[in-house]
Amino acid sequence: MLTLKLRGHYSYYGITGNGHSLYAFWWTVQGIWRRWLNRRSQRAKMWWPKFRLLLQRYRLPRPVTVHGIFRTAAKP
Repeated sequence: MLTLKLRGHYSYYGITGNGHSLYAFWWTVQGIWRRWLNRRSQRAKMWWPKFRLLLQRYRLPRPVTVHGIFRTAAKP
């Protein structure tokens, strides 16, 4: 479900020049997901090395530029 939400976000906001913001959003989503997993247990914490292993198994899509705002004019 998280992958679908990220792809939808990239489809809407993925324009030329917005790559830095999309990457910051992607990094923030990873941190929020990790914190959410930490709240599920009072004993075991999800440290970053363990979370990276989880990310290798369940990859989140990286930001992509879907829409280009600069077009070249077609020659007649």
